[in-house]
Amino acid sequence: MDGLFREYHRELATFAYRKLRDREAASDLVQDAFVRYIAHVRQTGTVAETPRFFLWRIASNLVLDIARRERRRGQMVALDAVSPHELADIAPSPERRLSARQEYGALRRALDELPTNARTALLLNRVEQMTHAQIAVRLGVSSSMVNKYISRALTHCVVRLSEAGF
Repeated sequence: MDGLFREYHRELATFAYRKLRDREAASDLVQDAFVRYIAHVRQTGTVAETPRFFLWRIASNLVLDIARRERRRGQMVALDAVSPHELADIAPSPERRLSARQEYGALRRALDELPTNARTALLLNRVEQMTHAQIAVRLGVSSSMVNKYISRALTHCVVRLSEAGF
C-alpha cells in the first residue's frame, strides 16, 4: 500500500485539485480514495489487477459525489449580502392561497366522484399511511384489489386536476 501511495498520490492529488480548486479538499479526496481502496482490498481479499485505474475510478466518483452534494446545497451567500426584500416570505401570497383553495376544491370534487371503496382506499393509503394489506383487511378485499382501487383513484384525480388546469 505504501508503494501505491507513493506512486499514485501526486497524480491523483493533481487531478483532484484541477477538479475541485481547493488543495485541502483535494488532499482529503485522495486520502479517501486510498482508504476506500484499502477497504475494498480487505473486504474482497483481492488486490485490483490495475490499482491505478481502480484508484482513478474511486477518485472520479468522489469528485462526482462532491459536485452533487454542492449542487444540492446551492450557492452559499453571507446573510449580510442579501437584502431584506430578497429573503423568502414563509407565508404564501394571496394568489398562491387562492390557487391552493381552487386546487383543493377540484381535488375534493374528484374524490367525491369516486366509488366509495376507491376513495376510502386512496385516503387510507395517502392520508392515514396505511399499507395495502391493512386497507385490504379494513375493506374486506384482497391486496391486489386495493392496488387497483388506489391506481384507479389516482388516475381519476390526476385527470380531473389536469382538466381543471392544475
